[in-house]
Order: sequence, then structure tokens, then C-alpha cells
Amino acid sequence: MRAVSLLPSATEILFALGVDPVGVSHECDHPPAARDLPAVNRSRVDPDASSADIDAQVQAAVADGEGVYTVDRDRLAALDPDLVVSQGICDVCAVDAVLVREAVDDLGLDAEVLTTDPHRLADVLADVERIGAALDRGKRAAELRADLRSRLDAVAERTADVDRPRVAILDWLDPVMVAGHWIPDVVDVAGGEYGLADPGARSRPREWAEIRRYDPEILVLAPCGFGVEQTMADLDAVTDLPGFRDLAAVAEGAVYAMDGHHLVNRPGPRLVETTECLAGLLHPDRVETPMPDAVRQVPVQDLAR
Repeated sequence: MRAVSLLPSATEILFALGVDPVGVSHECDHPPAARDLPAVNRSRVDPDASSADIDAQVQAAVADGEGVYTVDRDRLAALDPDLVVSQGICDVCAVDAVLVREAVDDLGLDAEVLTTDPHRLADVLADVERIGAALDRGKRAAELRADLRSRLDAVAERTADVDRPRVAILDWLDPVMVAGHWIPDVVDVAGGEYGLADPGARSRPREWAEIRRYDPEILVLAPCGFGVEQTMADLDAVTDLPGFRDLAAVAEGAVYAMDGHHLVNRPGPRLVETTECLAGLLHPDRVETPMPDAVRQVPVQDLAR
């Protein structure tokens, strides 16, 4: 079956199921083989800009009616897929399912459009089996889901009776946004308290004063689409905010830059790695997870007062 994936998380699921897509999105870069596949969409936003500049570009793209993404219809037609996997969760994170359906219909392609819309960690696991069923890989999908569930259960068991620190994960820095959707579930399994967002709630801008009142003991900066280096280069967007130096996380030296592009904002199989990694940060005495290259401690000691 010829499959096209228009979001990185679905691409990772396809590869994990043993299916090599014939086309992907411009952001699909894992596993490394995905980087060599033809991209079927383009972004109108400069991904290397600062948080504030990207936000301004997104707002402008939405305001002019053109949207953030365009579908390369000629390439999509040439690939002639049987299945196109898209998403309905966020029209800023990836090309919207409506645009995909319009393109498939206008081109007269005989392709099924499978739309993912996960909001909870359980939804992500369910999508593994949904995509597997569409690709006639039901058995492999069930095995993969069972393995992912087993790893999550192992972390939950190790963190079942711990004291839970207050955790905040920011998936945008300017304006400040608190990560929602599946992240409250991830933090819960990892042994943390996540009092700024309910499980399944959408990420949204927050007043900085609200985060200061919550006073996180662990603060993770993981902007959508940013790797660790880009986040480190944009730290001033948060560290210059009033009262940042007074946060408990700063006093404890527990502020981290995490690869939001790969570990936080992709609702795919690697959210299990994210959970394991976060549990290692929160409870290193319980979970022996080494800090990977995708996480870096922010040197805030000189900022604490």
C-alpha cells in the first residue's frame, strides 16, 4: 500500500509498523530515512526565527487567509497514494485535514484520508492501531501498542508512591503557552503534578502571573518545532520575565530545555521515551534514565535570588 504521511508523528508510526511511506511532510525527520523522502507540503513560516517572530508570522498567515501550510498537489498526484494520513488537532502544527481532503478530491485520487486527532496519551496508542488497521498491519500494530503500554506501566509502577513535584512544561515561549493535550498524562505517569492544564486540554497562551502563582518546582522549556539549541538561543523570552528568578525551579536548578520538536509535540511512539526521560529528571533515584542529548539543564544558578 502506498502511504503518504503529512505529520511527523504519523511518519514515525508508519516506520514502526514496517511501512515506508512514499511521501512525507517537510518536517518529517525521524527515523533518518524519512529525510530522504519527497515532501508533499510546504510551510510559509521561517522555522529558525525566534518565538516572537514565528508567532507573528503565524498570525499573519492566518490573517491573510492563506494559512501556514500549502499542499504540493503536483507531487501528491505523482505519488498516487492509497492512504494519506493527516491531522485535525492543530492547523499551526501541520497541514490541516480539510486542505488534504480538498486536494485529494480535486485531483481525483483514489486515496483514503485518515485523520488523527489525539488529545490524551491513550489516544496516541489507539492511533497506532487505527493506522495499522488501515495499512493491513493490525497484528504488528497490536504488538507495538502492547510494548509501548508495557513501558509506560513500568514507569508508572516505579513512580507510584513518590512525592510529586509541581511541573510546568512550556510548548511556546513568546507568548508563553503551557503544553496540554497528552502532556498532563505524560507528567502523571512520570510522577509529577501538573496543575496548569487538565488532561486532554488544548495548549493555550497563559498569563505569566498564573505560572508564577503555580511556582513550578520543575520547569521544562520545549517550544513546538524547536530543538534544544534553538530553545537555548531563545531563553531570554522566559528568563527576562518578571519574577522568573523567584521560581522554585530556578532556586533548585531544575530548569531544562527539552527538544520539543521531537519529544513533546509529536503524538507518536516516542512519547514513551519522553515519559521515561521526564521520570528520570523528576525521580532519578527511581528511574535510571540517562539525560539524552535532547535535554539540557539550563544554567540558572546565577539567576536565583
